Amino acid sequence: MRWEQATAVAREALAFVLASCCPGCDWPGTLLCDACRGMLAADPVEVVTPGGLAVHAALTYEGVAARSIRRVKEEGATMLTRPLGAALATVLGERMPPGALVVPVPTSRAAFRRRGYRVPELLIREAGYDARRILHPARRTGDQRGLDRERRARNVAGSMRASSGWAEAPPVVIVDDVVTTGATLDEAARALRAAGFRPVCGVALAATPRHRDTRKSR
Repeated sequence: MRWEQATAVAREALAFVLASCCPGCDWPGTLLCDACRGMLAADPVEVVTPGGLAVHAALTYEGVAARSIRRVKEEGATMLTRPLGAALATVLGERMPPGALVVPVPTSRAAFRRRGYRVPELLIREAGYDARRILHPARRTGDQRGLDRERRARNVAGSMRASSGWAEAPPVVIVDDVVTTGATLDEAARALRAAGFRPVCGVALAATPRHRDTRKSR
C-alpha cells in the first residue's frame, strides 16, 4: 500500500474512533473502553443443539458482548472483531482436533450485500485461523428473529450445501457468531455430513442466555 493510501486509511480509522462511543458504556471517543474490554474475556458456556451437536461458546450473548456483536453486524464496526476474535480463539483453540478444518456458517447473499463482509469469517481470521468456505447457501431463508425452536428449524431446513470433491474429508469444526436454538448449526452439520465431512462440534462466539441447556464450561 502506498504511503498516501496508508495515511488516508489511518485518518479514516481515527475519524471512526473519534466519532464512536464504547458499545458497553457509551463512553465517547473510544471504540471500546478498558473496563468493557475486560467484559469480553472468554467465559465459556456449552450448549447442545436439538440434533445433538455439542456447541462451545466463548461468551453469553448479553451486556457488552451482545452490544458489541450487534455493532459489528448492524453498524459496520469491524474493528471490534479483534477483541471478539480473541475471545473466540480461547474456545476454538481448545476444540480443534488434529487436521480439522474451521468452517464458518455461510452468510446469506442479502446480508453480504448489505454489510460487505461475512461476520463469522472475520471472527475466525481475528482468532488466528483460516476459514474454509465449504458451506454455501442453497436457498433463501426468512428472518430467524422472533421464531421459536420448531419454526427456526423449518426455516433453515435444506438451506445449505457443502462443497464436494475432497479426496479424504477431514474432521470439521463449525463456527457461527451467535447460537440461539442451534437450528442453523444443525443444518450446517447435515450439509457437511451429506458431502462426506465429519462435524466434530460447533463453536460460537456467543450463546443466547435463554438457551435452557446452557451451562458454564469447567
